[in-house]
Amino acid sequence: MDDDWLARFEAVYRETYHQITAYAVRRCDSPQDAADVVAETFTIAWRRVSELPPGQEARLWLYGVARKVLAGHRRSADRRRRRSVELDTEMADLYGSSPDNGVELSVIAQVFGSLSDDDRELLSLVAWEGLGREEIATMLGLSRNAVRVRLHRARRRFSRALDEAGVRSTTESRMVPAGRSL
Repeated sequence: MDDDWLARFEAVYRETYHQITAYAVRRCDSPQDAADVVAETFTIAWRRVSELPPGQEARLWLYGVARKVLAGHRRSADRRRRRSVELDTEMADLYGSSPDNGVELSVIAQVFGSLSDDDRELLSLVAWEGLGREEIATMLGLSRNAVRVRLHRARRRFSRALDEAGVRSTTESRMVPAGRSL
């Protein structure tokens, strides 16, 4: 990238940063989401600096990019919400959500949501995706033993958090899909 392109990007960034940020903030649920949209918008602008139109058209071009980035973030959030609903249902099934034990799906979802991202990911890969240790190890670039240890610890933390929330698990309600052994 030559100096002219760098100067062009810097000028467009300075001129439009606050406008693009305000655009994202007004459309996002959280400041963090807005920051992600802005960062991704300017990353795309950086990669495509040679395509930046001149003058005020650059601002409009960036609005278009931000709009597409925002749409992508919304699609991702919708997918996460749908997966979460499916996983919540799976968790309720795993922990025997029946009328006689009074387990509330919302409590399980809340407890699951309170886990670290890494714990949720591991437990989701097992319970929702139905992956075994070997598959998870390959996917995450870890040894099978490291996955075994991390999964054991994640299950233990989840079980402890469920106990603290008043949800009692049974020996049959382990985080292993039917027919799988880990």
